[in-house]
Amino acid sequence: MSRSQLYPFAQAMAIGFGLLRLAPDAFWRMTPRELNAAIGGATGHAFRDAPKENDLAALMRRFPDEPEKTSKQ
Repeated sequence: MSRSQLYPFAQAMAIGFGLLRLAPDAFWRMTPRELNAAIGGATGHAFRDAPKENDLAALMRRFPDEPEKTSKQ
């Protein structure tokens, strides 16, 4: 599954920064559900449901908050 199939980041960034005029730090602190609600409030409808649990788990595995530590020998 490609990144764009999990969540439309390019469209979300365009709306978040362009329409909602969010600062980058505010945008990246938002959960997909919060961003979806903000978009819905600004446009009258949300563009997509928040990711499902298994899709979110796949995103978290692919893009962990902290990179895995590698042992140096």
